[in-house]
Amino acid sequence: MWLPFRCTSKYVLACFGRRVFRSYFHVLGRWRSNITAFMPEAAGFEGVKDRAALQEFSVSNSERFWAAAARHRLSWMSPFHTVQDCDLSRGEIKWFEGGLLNVSVNCLDRHVHTCPERVALIWEKDEPGSEVKITYRQLLEMTCRLGNLLRRHGVRRGDCVTIYMPPCPLAVASMLACARIGAAHNVVFAGFSAEALAERIRDAQSSIVITVNQGVRGSKVTELKKTVDTAVQSCPTVQQVFVAMRTENPVAMTAKDVAMEKEMLKEDVVCEPAAMHSEDVLFLLYTSGSTGKPKGLVHTQAGYLLFVALTHRYVFSYHDGDVFGCVADIGWITGHSYSVYGPLANGGTTVLFESTPLYPDPGRYWEMVQRLKINQFYGAPTAIRLLLKYGDQWVHKYDRSSLKTLGSVGEPINTEAWEWYHRVVGDGRCPVVDTWWQTETGGICITPRPSDPDAEIVPGMAMRPFFGIKPVLMDTEGKVLTSNPTAGALCVARPWPGMARTIHNNHQRFIETYCMPYPGFFFTGDGAYRSKEGYYQITGRLDDVINVSGHRIGTAEIEDVVNQCSAVAESAVIGYSHNIKGQGVYAFVVLKKDVDVQEADLSRLLNDMVSKKIAKYACPDFIQFVQRLPKTRSGKIMRRVLRKVVERDTNGLGDLTTLDDPAAVQEIIQGHRELCLIQQP
Repeated sequence: MWLPFRCTSKYVLACFGRRVFRSYFHVLGRWRSNITAFMPEAAGFEGVKDRAALQEFSVSNSERFWAAAARHRLSWMSPFHTVQDCDLSRGEIKWFEGGLLNVSVNCLDRHVHTCPERVALIWEKDEPGSEVKITYRQLLEMTCRLGNLLRRHGVRRGDCVTIYMPPCPLAVASMLACARIGAAHNVVFAGFSAEALAERIRDAQSSIVITVNQGVRGSKVTELKKTVDTAVQSCPTVQQVFVAMRTENPVAMTAKDVAMEKEMLKEDVVCEPAAMHSEDVLFLLYTSGSTGKPKGLVHTQAGYLLFVALTHRYVFSYHDGDVFGCVADIGWITGHSYSVYGPLANGGTTVLFESTPLYPDPGRYWEMVQRLKINQFYGAPTAIRLLLKYGDQWVHKYDRSSLKTLGSVGEPINTEAWEWYHRVVGDGRCPVVDTWWQTETGGICITPRPSDPDAEIVPGMAMRPFFGIKPVLMDTEGKVLTSNPTAGALCVARPWPGMARTIHNNHQRFIETYCMPYPGFFFTGDGAYRSKEGYYQITGRLDDVINVSGHRIGTAEIEDVVNQCSAVAESAVIGYSHNIKGQGVYAFVVLKKDVDVQEADLSRLLNDMVSKKIAKYACPDFIQFVQRLPKTRSGKIMRRVLRKVVERDTNGLGDLTTLDDPAAVQEIIQGHRELCLIQQP
């Protein structure tokens, strides 16, 4: 039984009576005294009897902790001899040296041996009710056929294959096939333009690109093969393009093209797995190229797989037989870690979501939860805020009793969205885990940790470090802040297995970005607040901090206050150049549907709220009401575009092809011009 968040003894007593009260704490006592039932690898840790002690042990005895986890959780072809050899000051990170393993074997073969007909993937296709289920046996056969096909076309250990596909079983098989034969994969979000795709292909030096004829999302068809055709024209390394058929519509094939599914049928269902060193490259994943050259972050084999497997199991309280629903695209790190590698390493059933939260209506997520009986749901705050705007009726229409844990990822979730997610979607009974992590970290680093049954959860806070993670806050002079409450630059004091190793072909940039700002620490680029209880709250990117008259304020902090207004669906706050204050505050605000209020009155109300919640200096100079915010197809707000609009640099907007609806930008530009004519700060 899950009790509501903030399960104090008074709450339990008031709601359930003394008998249940005693029973609850009897069970809790047994859990605390038997930590090995929670994490079996903790059996050899002397004096570790509860979660707090395990957390402390994982940091103070990190080598023992990670060694035990690696031996227990992963299947090795040859054991490692050195747990870690890391020097953060020089950007040198090595884990489990000497060990040999294969990631696809860990994700497939060992589960096929014990439960071949267990469902590995549920492909939630664009049209509701047309899901496809793939067992572990079927996924292994698909992976082996594709691995053999790649080998036949010259892909060798150490090569890098670029994958430009929507979420689907063949995309997962492509990733695992690369891992099986020892090649790295470079998954590019199937919404990037041909130019952006080409840049990533060239940097990865791929000879093979895997794609589909067309993509389908929200009933709209996108010509992915045509995008690849354009991209490879400027990619001399590309020798073949493997084309799978997502729709029945034929596409023009060139001399380089290979009909993937047809050719796979010619291959054997057995593919010998390569024995990979723990620090061999598993994949490259490029961060956004919105400013400057994209960074191809490198993740390696054993450490990454171990970290995502542990975080998937313990952050979400995942149990065998659960259905895990992460709705992120596989083109992002969330899709890599929690749609593919984490769940499959744990022998889980994972959902691949192809559609949008609004197709065919705002009840899509919750209808899917009912139909697939999803137990853990992991999505982005921007989607939660979007659905909140449509009201509770779309949620209440469907049975969500299967849900046990709700997760949030991608950006800090504001308090109103958190409360709605918990109260309406989770019926007040499902813990909400607001997870903080990055492409660079590989997996979740700070989280409320629902596996701890008595853990307090505070709305909108990431709260506690995961096992083995030691976050610290630094001041502007590079000193560690030890008192509470406090705020500063978020760094990590100890290396962990899942972290990125370098930037592809540019290790110096890796050092300068993550290791040099605070020598001896890993700099995340984020700011954070630590409460008097020691809980962490992410305040946003440090480059999203506004300096108003010498006062530093995070844009996420202002957004959180603005979003608490009952009339507001979501907002985006940026800083802009101000002649007097240095920087001013500019807010873009989306109202909920059917809100009847004068914009001038609402502007005054929002400024009053910000003044009361934060300070007068944080009040927006401009509040522009918009119908929608410019977002990528994964739901990320493009603040870069908003800054360019406010700076009136509309010629420097850059590549807008990844936006879900580019027309939103023109609406915002026109609204900005009209607002500036009316109001001057």
